[in-house]
Amino acid sequence: MKVVIIGGVAGGMSAATRLRRLNETAEIIVLEKGPYVSFANCGLPYYVAGEIEERSDLLVQTPEALQARFELDVRPHSEAVAIDASLKEVTVRTSEGDYTLSYDKLILSPGAKPFIPPAKGIEEAKNIFKLRSVPDVDAITDFMELHQPKKAVVIGAGFIGLEMAESLVHRGLDVTIIEKAPHVLPPLDEEMAAYITKELKANGVKLYTGLAAESFEAEGKVVVLDNGERLDSDLTLMSVGVKPETTLALTAGIETGVRGGIVVNEYYETSQKDIYAVGDAIVVKQQINGEDTMIALASPANRQGRQVADVISGLPRKNKGSIGTAIVRVFNQVAASTGLNERQLKMANEKFEIVHIQGKSHAGYYPNAGTILLKILFNPENGKIYGAQAIGEDGVDKRIDIIATAIKAGMTIHDLPELEFTYAPPFGSAKDPVNMAGYAALNLIEGVSESIQWHELESKQEEGYLLLDVRNEGELEKNGRLKGALNIPLDQLRERLSEIPKDKPIIVSCHSGLRSYIAERILKQNEYKAKNLDGAFALYSTVRPEKVEK
Repeated sequence: MKVVIIGGVAGGMSAATRLRRLNETAEIIVLEKGPYVSFANCGLPYYVAGEIEERSDLLVQTPEALQARFELDVRPHSEAVAIDASLKEVTVRTSEGDYTLSYDKLILSPGAKPFIPPAKGIEEAKNIFKLRSVPDVDAITDFMELHQPKKAVVIGAGFIGLEMAESLVHRGLDVTIIEKAPHVLPPLDEEMAAYITKELKANGVKLYTGLAAESFEAEGKVVVLDNGERLDSDLTLMSVGVKPETTLALTAGIETGVRGGIVVNEYYETSQKDIYAVGDAIVVKQQINGEDTMIALASPANRQGRQVADVISGLPRKNKGSIGTAIVRVFNQVAASTGLNERQLKMANEKFEIVHIQGKSHAGYYPNAGTILLKILFNPENGKIYGAQAIGEDGVDKRIDIIATAIKAGMTIHDLPELEFTYAPPFGSAKDPVNMAGYAALNLIEGVSESIQWHELESKQEEGYLLLDVRNEGELEKNGRLKGALNIPLDQLRERLSEIPKDKPIIVSCHSGLRSYIAERILKQNEYKAKNLDGAFALYSTVRPEKVEK
């Protein structure tokens, strides 16, 4: 069997090495148009920052090492430019000329390429870069060493854009971010992304949201926004997203689908016989709702590469889809998410409820316990978990990984309180935030508690709801007051119920939502109509700081 793999890195190299482990006699050829067939592209921003000191640490494997260990015929600087599916041949372009290569099985792993939006002056710009490969990072670091830039503009506030913004700040640059979406990190919901916005500003990053770069002037040294504002930039990074690299697939007449991605079946087979595809270029099923989508992440690409090798080798393996689990560090904050967000659920007309829980990374009384804000979206009728997001300094990865595992396992919100975790004060809490989120969700499902979301508060107040803040006086003086709120500390609530009118429905708030839930229970059992402000003051004041009276 002769297998040709087009594209290395995650999907292609996982397929090649797994194929060899299963097929010692197969001829396996890997074509890579660039100079490096196996490199750590997720580590590129950290090399720019200097956290990864040695460039060689980015190079995971060399062709020589892969030949020695796996007997792979790895061919860098070899670009596949055409596929003849009827003849089962690939045309390969090299510096020495073109040649044709036959195959029995062909695996496409071309990945995705940065999307560069059309803008006047971009072709003439000398200081605009993208970041997807080792040559890209070489171009950036060489430029920085030669020109010593002082001001940088990052266009796009997704994962790579934020990582690069932090890296450039660490390198001493004055950084501005431009994001066309209403908030940074579009995969997150608005209130969760607000914490990252706050962290960016605390570290001196200027931020423009809801705006795009319309044109570039002075060979890229001036960035003109679509509102007419002009920004000086010595170095500009384009990070507005990626699109599947499907130019080659189209030469073979392979079917494409959503966002131009390559359509594959559950065995990674394309519409052309004996041609398979994996990685960032393929359309996958969002496992939670079964919709076609594109998920450009390293972990699914590695899994897909291994699985397609299994399929070709006759093992019973199927592509079950992905749920999109991702994480990013932004200075001292970490943001992670899995599954679907509010916008996606609303677009799909799904019925869902939300809980926000504020917990600690480990026992609060043990030193250096960090705060974690955890959000879970779920179906209130059957408990299906749709997705989760978390923000914090430490322990965010652990909680999102747990919930991602629960989603993959088909667990529901009812199962979260039953999960058992290792516990000792340096590592966790006896009541983990994941457990607490399950308890809070069950309270909503079973009618023990009712909640409203941060964005509903103002309209509820206009409807005549009374806002009751049960924090103590010291907290109010230190952190500020919610406009229009009646303040009665929780521990005084029972004795001061007479101060609360019974003819008005009540919204209760505290700092994180726990004390306000206790207050809600007291009020309801004293014949008041009450609801809890989910996420409470900590969340609301982060998203709506202008509504807080100091």
